[in-house]
Amino acid sequence: MAPGLLWLLVFFVAPVVQLASVSLQSPFPGYPGYYYRDVNVGNYVVALTQFAPQLGRSLLYAAIATVLCLALAFPLAYTMVFKAPRWRGLIMVLVVAPFFTSFLLRTIAWRQILADEGPLASSLRALHLLPGGHLTETAAAVVAGLTYNFLPFMVLPLYASLERVDPTLLEAGADLYGSPWQTFQRVTAPLALPGVMAGTLLTFIPAAGDYVNAELLGSEHGTKMVGNVIDAQFFRVIGGYPIAAALSFTLMAIILALVVVQVRRFGTEHLT
Repeated sequence: MAPGLLWLLVFFVAPVVQLASVSLQSPFPGYPGYYYRDVNVGNYVVALTQFAPQLGRSLLYAAIATVLCLALAFPLAYTMVFKAPRWRGLIMVLVVAPFFTSFLLRTIAWRQILADEGPLASSLRALHLLPGGHLTETAAAVVAGLTYNFLPFMVLPLYASLERVDPTLLEAGADLYGSPWQTFQRVTAPLALPGVMAGTLLTFIPAAGDYVNAELLGSEHGTKMVGNVIDAQFFRVIGGYPIAAALSFTLMAIILALVVVQVRRFGTEHLT
């Protein structure tokens, strides 16, 4: 275990300790951009009060994107395993293929798809289903980008979980006069729960910390996520390191708390 523990110590534990140290630093009076080591919990107060909307927005967008990913991924994975096994290889390639393209390029492509002059926005305007007149620079565009970019992280665990389901169990449910919905509800869904739990974590965690979709598909005001604030505090605001570190640590703590709640509620066996 020594190589793995050394890797975690150097590339995970040490950066987290450094991040925690920076989040408690105080600005040096009279020298913008300079700060000294301190125990300044006021950085967390500023982070939680001044940037609470962006933090809440990140969790909300990530939750909506996770639910949408689950709604799209479950039928797809179910079809691959039970309904169209002949086509599962092709479908799997289509699911994984976006990973061969840059994350930035995929997001920029969505900006073109949702452009005001594009066919989607034009069709919605013609049907009077686009009150604002445009799709880009809206919360819907950001959530759509998150859903698209992180959909494979939901499909793959679900597929792996459903593939382990014994088909004879589904046949037994039908033999016991269960309707298709009853068989799905009482047999398929509980057996697919490990994939649902793993896919939820793999989708929600990176989506909550994402800032590329909000930067490219959102607006300057009203759709920014906490990742955009951290980016700005680190690279554009002089002396913003402590606030950025406090926000990073706060987001990590919230996600960790949610993971602990999920593990306590469903157990670790549902994550394997």
